[in-house]
Amino acid sequence: MGMPDAEGHGPPDGLPDLPPEWGRVVIPDDASELADEARQVRRELRRLRRRSGLARPARSHPRPDGRPPLGLPALALVVSMLITVTGLAAVTWPRSIRSGSTPTVVPYPTAVPSPVGPLPALDLVDAGNSPVPLRGLLPAMIILVDVCACAERVTEAAAIAPPGVTVVTVTERREVDTSPIPGVRALADPAGGLRAYLHLAGHPGQATALLVDREGTLVRVVPELGPVEAYRDDLAQLTA
Repeated sequence: MGMPDAEGHGPPDGLPDLPPEWGRVVIPDDASELADEARQVRRELRRLRRRSGLARPARSHPRPDGRPPLGLPALALVVSMLITVTGLAAVTWPRSIRSGSTPTVVPYPTAVPSPVGPLPALDLVDAGNSPVPLRGLLPAMIILVDVCACAERVTEAAAIAPPGVTVVTVTERREVDTSPIPGVRALADPAGGLRAYLHLAGHPGQATALLVDREGTLVRVVPELGPVEAYRDDLAQLTA
């Protein structure tokens, strides 16, 4: 590989090595910095053309086939290619952050809490296998108890639910609990449409709660129904 620059970088992949007699070649960060060198090379080429024209006739030292010598055009082509390759390397060569400099950080806007999404318009079934529109129960705290009855947690939720908020337990089994907890309406979702719509996976020993306002907006998902302090404020806001 060619000689590395001042930061220890070698030439980019795909570029040929530079002759060692050229010494260390420093490529500027801005390709426009090569403008002075380019002008100097062009002046030197014009000077060589004038000297070449004065020193010998145009037909001196012809090539065997009678065409003019290739020395000067070849030199011009090589210099032009060198300037082009150097400019491309200056633009595409990756540079590390210099010591002492601080990278620019674009501030990211602060996230604003927003509702989780809408509640699907599903029909559940009661103990008599009669359809019950889910949106007809709003506002509601819907507790999915298909993998955990969690009777103690459900009882706590029903005890702090404000007036007007329906506490509903939903299981994916066809059999609805015939001895429900006081203040709690027990329903079934045999097709599992509620979990499927919300992409909620059941975890053994855990009940998941959905807090839904009167507009049908799912304002919060409680993945694991725990102590009431974790969701008391959100539950109180469902009737606001």
